Amino acid sequence: MKEVRIKVAKIAVAGTGYVGLVAGVCFAEVGHQVTCVDIDENKVELMKSGISPIYEAGLEELMQKNYAAGRLEYTTDYKSAYHEADAIFIGVGTPEQPDGSANLSYIATVARQIAETIEKDCLVVVKSTVPVGTNDKVEQFIHDFLPREGEKLTGNGDGVGRNIRVEVASNPEFLAQGTAVRDTLQAARIIIGTESKWAEDILMKIYEPFNIPIVSVQRRSAEMIKYASNDFLALKISYMNDIANLCELVGADIGDVARGMSFDERIGSKFLNAGIGYGGSCFPKDTKALEYLARQNGYELKTVKAAIDVNTDQKIVLYRKASKRLITFNGLKVAVLGLTFKPGTDDLREAASLENVPLLLDHGAEIYAFDPVGKSNFSKKYPEGRNGNGSIKYVENIKEALEGANVCFIFTEWGEIRETTPEVYKELMRTPLVYDGRNLYGVQDMREAGVEYYSIGR
Repeated sequence: MKEVRIKVAKIAVAGTGYVGLVAGVCFAEVGHQVTCVDIDENKVELMKSGISPIYEAGLEELMQKNYAAGRLEYTTDYKSAYHEADAIFIGVGTPEQPDGSANLSYIATVARQIAETIEKDCLVVVKSTVPVGTNDKVEQFIHDFLPREGEKLTGNGDGVGRNIRVEVASNPEFLAQGTAVRDTLQAARIIIGTESKWAEDILMKIYEPFNIPIVSVQRRSAEMIKYASNDFLALKISYMNDIANLCELVGADIGDVARGMSFDERIGSKFLNAGIGYGGSCFPKDTKALEYLARQNGYELKTVKAAIDVNTDQKIVLYRKASKRLITFNGLKVAVLGLTFKPGTDDLREAASLENVPLLLDHGAEIYAFDPVGKSNFSKKYPEGRNGNGSIKYVENIKEALEGANVCFIFTEWGEIRETTPEVYKELMRTPLVYDGRNLYGVQDMREAGVEYYSIGR
């Protein structure tokens, strides 16, 4: 067996979304030589100029630093990136399909490109979230397309097909949008799934500079760890939202309940905040994918299915409350504070705003929307001006959204919103009627300020 000697690895990263770009930049930050590959030429040129295509705290600074140091490159030429790489990390999207399964076509495309391009022994590492067993298929797919003996290679070299060692490893990510750089460089653990000592040693050496505990398991276990972790957190969120809805009916306060629960070390203090459901690129997709996988294997994941159902209903709980209070939304000025699924990102995937804004527009609302970074992305879906029966205007500050408003919805807990005092709502709104999906304010504080206030579970 060949000894694995890697000090500074030559790494290629396929895909420059949240997973791929953050991984590539962080590999460069710890000293590896990294080339990030994307099919979008405009995106590549943007990154070369030091501008991140995604909104993520601290990412641009590290991009600029490592590009200037020569450790980080960007290209659309996958052949030049792959043919001499020690390891190729796949971080492309696996979007949800209508039946809940994961779309693996992007991974398949990259796998074939790798097979037809590499000219030396190489470890292929899948960071994308994929169903259990996918890495087995990716490895077989690559082997199916490796050039045969004597067949011309398609890479930059002049060689012909020969015996090349290619293995696939699983290395799921556990980053959260808004804290992705920190979550990568200061992770609680790194999960690697391999089927040989050779592959395990390569990943161990690549991750050695991170100085983070490494959990080494077989590939299928690594794939399941990712789903089991994300779905557990989704379960926790949906459970608290379910309890919050019951709290409202029986007169308890979910904030008090969560605080009391948090002291139990078996439960912990994280993911106990009630609200209008989870969103983003991970929890919705991963819960549906695992539930689909279970069904395909003749098993019903009742807990995960319940979490999905609770979350779906929770996203419009504020709209239902407001509909009972108001005779109509038609012609009302409606302030919408927060459009992204969480603060610290411009990502709208599965955001509560995407469920509520269409309902408000359908019923004739005149929406004035504020979000510090999400307005641009949201306006691509709902351009400013008339939208069906209603209209939407994007404003630069909270005051402009609240001025003369008949009702206000809070969907994202941005700092700017949290810092807005109860008195501001009373002073600016025509009718100080606030529906808060993130429980940003004390119920008594809003009442004393003269605001009619509805939140979650209180």
